[in-house]
Amino acid sequence: MDIKTLKGVGEKTAALFEKLHISTAEDLVFYYPRDYEQFSKPVSLSEAANGELTAVAGRIVGSVAVKHVRGLSITTFQAACEGGTLHLTYFNMPYLKNSLKRDQTYIFRGCLLKRNDRNLMEQAGIYKPEEYNKLTDCMQPRYSVTKGLTNNAVTKAVKQAVKLVDLSEDPLPEYIRRELGFPHFREAVEQMHFPAGKERLLSARNRLVFDEFFQFILLLRRMREENERTKNGYPMIEVAQTKRLIEALPYHLTNAQQRVWGEIQTDLASDFAMNRLIQGDVGSGKTILAFLALVMCAANGFQGAMMAPTEVLARQHYESLLKLKKDYGLQIRPILLTGSVKAKERREIYAQIESGEVDVILGTHALIQEKVVYKNLALVITDEQHRFGVRQRESLAQKGGAVSVLVMSATPIPRTLAIILYGDLNISVLDELPADRLPIKNCVVNTSYRNTAYKFIEKEVERDRQVYVICPMVEEGESQELEDVGSYTKKLKSVLPETIRVASLHGRMRPAEKTRIMEAFEAHNIDVLVSTTVIEVGINVPNATVMMVENAERFGLAQLHQLRGRVGRGDKQSYCIFVSKSERPETMERLKILKESNDGFYIAGKDLSLRGPGDLFGIRQSGDLQFSLGDIYRDAAILQSASDWADRVLEADRELSGETYAVLKKVLDKRKIKDVDFRSI
Repeated sequence: MDIKTLKGVGEKTAALFEKLHISTAEDLVFYYPRDYEQFSKPVSLSEAANGELTAVAGRIVGSVAVKHVRGLSITTFQAACEGGTLHLTYFNMPYLKNSLKRDQTYIFRGCLLKRNDRNLMEQAGIYKPEEYNKLTDCMQPRYSVTKGLTNNAVTKAVKQAVKLVDLSEDPLPEYIRRELGFPHFREAVEQMHFPAGKERLLSARNRLVFDEFFQFILLLRRMREENERTKNGYPMIEVAQTKRLIEALPYHLTNAQQRVWGEIQTDLASDFAMNRLIQGDVGSGKTILAFLALVMCAANGFQGAMMAPTEVLARQHYESLLKLKKDYGLQIRPILLTGSVKAKERREIYAQIESGEVDVILGTHALIQEKVVYKNLALVITDEQHRFGVRQRESLAQKGGAVSVLVMSATPIPRTLAIILYGDLNISVLDELPADRLPIKNCVVNTSYRNTAYKFIEKEVERDRQVYVICPMVEEGESQELEDVGSYTKKLKSVLPETIRVASLHGRMRPAEKTRIMEAFEAHNIDVLVSTTVIEVGINVPNATVMMVENAERFGLAQLHQLRGRVGRGDKQSYCIFVSKSERPETMERLKILKESNDGFYIAGKDLSLRGPGDLFGIRQSGDLQFSLGDIYRDAAILQSASDWADRVLEADRELSGETYAVLKKVLDKRKIKDVDFRSI
């Protein structure tokens, strides 16, 4: 059902929904809120906790002042509240000067910061008391939106869609639902959007997270069975060229690298096709192992392909391999294929691949386009596995028939979870870093440290270094208490010297624009890059030495560690600054784990032990495996339960042919044949 059939959704609004990849009413039904607005009753300033989202009633005293700093308007005023005076600041909202009335009482809702006996709020929501009273103790859904599309518009559309889309069929067999105490599928979906209280919401979410994990694991089990029966179509022998390269490298492979290289060689020579995952922290040396495998493949007379999640990273891999070829006389013929290659050149590359003139092909998802025909593709390597997903990896593997597959990931997932999540793969762990790497220096601070951080950033740029600043939101208005890329970029341009080149990057940009900005940063035409987590993979800039993460309390530890991996890639000392708006002791203690260690697997284990199953409104581990609701750390117990139930179901009915599993089988079959979706890359 086209989304334009919904009341109030015309061509213009439908185009905005399309930006969020929503084109049908069904898409909208499964577009779940990112969190929920809970309007608690106003409290006095003396009762309110520092660094927490708070509502206070206050009467405006004095005048509303507006000043302009380098194109940024700053509005300030004070309100007399129970327990003291509240100082309020707003950026780019000059109209407040005319809309707010002196001596009028309003409810101000935002993150309260207590600094030197002053009570401060930035960008707080402003409500008339009668408006606010209607909202208290309700749970209002908040959706991720795009410019021009309001949360209210999405909510109205969802209310219609939930009534129109048929949710009567439940893919989860009734006996499992009954034993686990889960609600019916329809009820779970409705409660996710419009919960009748926190308990009902938690029950609905647990049910839908279970579904995600359960179906994902069943698909993996099927694939593993197929893989285990797949004969190796291109068995290889060990070659002298890889041994010579290892001996000639200006560094020694770590013991972990030597162990994993041995496993890769054994797999490539085996009677059965390789399906192996290399898990290793940033800097643990995954890429050289991938290159060794490609050299071994080419020396055996076959083709090998390596797919990266971004054009920038694909080109960096290509240039690194060309340098190895030149420096060590490697007998390989590499080529680069990405989406931005012009049509004439692309046709020439297609011809070289099909004829076997080139034997190592590096690129992005362009490698799996229909027109790419390989002569004898024997090895497929995907970098940053979770950015592609199982289907895209499988699509590349199918280009060569019974090929060997090697996937690499820097996402630190504890082994107990990795065995479940990568159920179709054998796992190798690089648990050792090269001895010459300088450890990153970390600090966890509150927002009062910002000015100090800006001065530090200025000094690093003066030393010809580069900086990342991470914000959780793309644009203003998505969430009042979270920093957004658009506003923060303007703010930095106003506080840093004009000579410092500041630019922004986020996932809603067109792919060509994202590539242009990443390449400009790599070429040092940008000094400070303000970005969302889109940079956690796909960019390698050794000159970047500072990572500053705003709203660090909103990210999982493992994802913060992944982001931190963007710095410390060169020979210069690097630094990471985690800025938390919340000063709750448990929040600061959790973040301080990042100061204790630079070991991703240690951090992931701690993250796992600290997450509570009822922590619904806390951190979102947004980067991992692209589950729309599930979080592998917070929901580890549900993941384990889903794995156990998948085993029980397959033991009872391996083909899911019985009536009990009819709806489940239909859903799984639909997912299996679904076209590969490149939009998230």
